[in-house]
Amino acid sequence: MRRIILIMVAVATFAATGWAARAATNDPTLAAVAPAAPATGSQDLATQLARARLATGRYATNLRAAKANGYQIITRMIPDMGWHYLNPTIQGFDVTKPHILVYERHGRSWQLGALEWVFTETPATPPLPGATYGSFPAACHYKDGTFVAARVQELCPTRSPETGARFNFWHPDLVTLHVWVWYHNPDGLYSGTNFLVRPFNHG
Repeated sequence: MRRIILIMVAVATFAATGWAARAATNDPTLAAVAPAAPATGSQDLATQLARARLATGRYATNLRAAKANGYQIITRMIPDMGWHYLNPTIQGFDVTKPHILVYERHGRSWQLGALEWVFTETPATPPLPGATYGSFPAACHYKDGTFVAARVQELCPTRSPETGARFNFWHPDLVTLHVWVWYHNPDGLYSGTNFLVRPFNHG
């Protein structure tokens, strides 16, 4: 089943997900990767971050609640970043509705670290003041969070080469916006990685 979304990326399903490969079939999840609308001048960064925290507070230490509200795994632990869970039904940019929740795992406990929005191209106007971006290469994603790089969906194995899990969706190259709302990052609010979460890389 061909599926694609929107961010990582996008992204995104993290129900079954889908990204840009389904543009031709009018997949409703594609809107999640639409270019972001510019923030209004009255919404300064502190206010927007406060809104993001209030909106995602229910998920801060409760991955089960996130899953119940449509977030599903798209990657396992990415070093110095976290486990990514995507909600494929979220469209466009809304500071209170991140496409992706990035979690740190502490044994059996989960702590929300960053929020992430994904786009198929760099927004003409930053959706948050001073925003900087990362990237995620085109990839095939599988039901257990494993993934492999692939420039086109036709190159995706039907099963994960690592675990044998079933194929979930493919996405093209993505522009990513990480915001470390729930975990301090000395390298900056928008840095893609955070060395402070390194102790959880193998969690």
